[in-house]
Amino acid sequence: MTSALITRRNGLGMAVALALWIALTGSLSPQELVAGVIVAALVTLLAQRQLALLDAVRVSPALPWHVARFLGVFLWALVKANLDMARRILSPRLPVDPAMVEVQTGLRSTLGRLLLANSITLTPGTLTVDVLEDRLRVHWIDVTPGQDLASATEAIASRFERHIEAFLS
Repeated sequence: MTSALITRRNGLGMAVALALWIALTGSLSPQELVAGVIVAALVTLLAQRQLALLDAVRVSPALPWHVARFLGVFLWALVKANLDMARRILSPRLPVDPAMVEVQTGLRSTLGRLLLANSITLTPGTLTVDVLEDRLRVHWIDVTPGQDLASATEAIASRFERHIEAFLS
C-alpha cells in the first residue's frame, strides 16, 4: 500500500512539475520536453516528503474538470472582490467595518484547508490569519455587526469549499 501511494504521489508530483515547466517555457520542442522531464524528476525527488500533501487528491478522469471548475469559481470571486475593493477605494463613503471572523470548514485534508485558506487570502477584502483544526480565522473588511459563524462561513468559504471537496478526499 505504501509503495502504491509513493508511486501515485511521485507520478502526480512529476506531472504537475512537468505541466508547470511546459507552461513557463511555452514550448513543446523535444529538447524542452526532455529538459522538463529531467527537472520534474529532480524536483519530485527533492520534494519527496512535501508531496505527502498530494495523497488527498482523488485521481480520476474527472480531476481536470473539477480543478478547472474550482479555478473558474476562484477567478470569478477574485474579479468580484477586486471590483468591490475598487468601489470602496473610489467611494470613501461606502461602509468599511473590519473585524476578525471565524469560518468553519468541513475539509479534512491539510491540502484542502491550505487551498481554502489561500483562496480566501488571495481574494481582496479577506485575509486568513490562522487555521485551527476545522476553523479559519479570517480578517474581513466589512463585517455586519453580530455576524455569526454560519453566515460568515457561507459568505466567505462555501463557494470555494464545494469545489475543493470535488477533487480532494
